[in-house]
Amino acid sequence: MLVQKYHDTHGEDKEVLITIRKAMDASPELRSKKHLIETFIEGINDVDDVMTEWHDFVAEQREKAIAELIKAENLKDSETREFVDNAFRNGEIKTTGTDIDKIMPPVSRFGGGNREVKKQGVIDRLRAFFERFFGIA
Repeated sequence: MLVQKYHDTHGEDKEVLITIRKAMDASPELRSKKHLIETFIEGINDVDDVMTEWHDFVAEQREKAIAELIKAENLKDSETREFVDNAFRNGEIKTTGTDIDKIMPPVSRFGGGNREVKKQGVIDRLRAFFERFFGIA
């Protein structure tokens, strides 16, 4: 609502912008989403519906982020997307069981493959992704 109000003033009401920043800093849930929100605010100019633009922006950013994560960690594409979709549906990243193993690239379990280190790194990045995009679209 604050972003809509800021947009309606054509970006001239800096008090609204300060209120938005204070709200992001005060909310633990919004801190991980701060960069995403600020990028959106910088990019809105002549749009008719801020909410529609927001949803499109989040979907685009989410797709970029998941594609980058899959590429960087060499994860299995369709399995990772299914895992993330299930996490958003269930409201949490499931780290127990074999779900994480299904998305991992092949790593030797023997001979210093550092499978556990790699797995923990993937889990950490998936959690950061989840926290950034959960509950905002």
